[in-house]
Amino acid sequence: MAASSSTAADVLPQQKYDLFLSFRGEARLKFISHLYAALKRKQILTYMDDKSLESGDEIGPALSTAIEQSKLSIIIFSKHYASSRWCLDELVHILKCKEAYGQLVVPVFYDIDPSDVRQQKRTYADAFAVLEERFKDKKGTRCASGEMLSQQQPIVDVIIWFDKYF
Repeated sequence: MAASSSTAADVLPQQKYDLFLSFRGEARLKFISHLYAALKRKQILTYMDDKSLESGDEIGPALSTAIEQSKLSIIIFSKHYASSRWCLDELVHILKCKEAYGQLVVPVFYDIDPSDVRQQKRTYADAFAVLEERFKDKKGTRCASGEMLSQQQPIVDVIIWFDKYF
């Protein structure tokens, strides 16, 4: 009997959503609500987390599963996206799904210059200074931002990754 080979299809999670929206709450009323309504009109099944998130919470299993079960993730980078531990955890999980399953990932820069994100300027510089201070003495944290800081890999490396693909 021949040995069976594992294919990408064997390890892909079941696709439940067409897309997953990752965003910071500040963009919800002005942009996200309109985008979500337009996607819904086009019958694009979109996962958008409507729960109020507590500061410091880790992304939950349901949210992780929704990311994994989406064909496409859209990351809405806004002025305060990087100041949210939750958003950064989502970002890292999305990128893991990109690498593991070939999930499509599209960045959108809302009300912010992409160079502010790539070069960690203005609100992104402020957010990472706060995160670095908060996690400098914590080893083994499960927080995406802490994980990156402990590995000496700033978020700008993740953003530059987009330049390769877009």
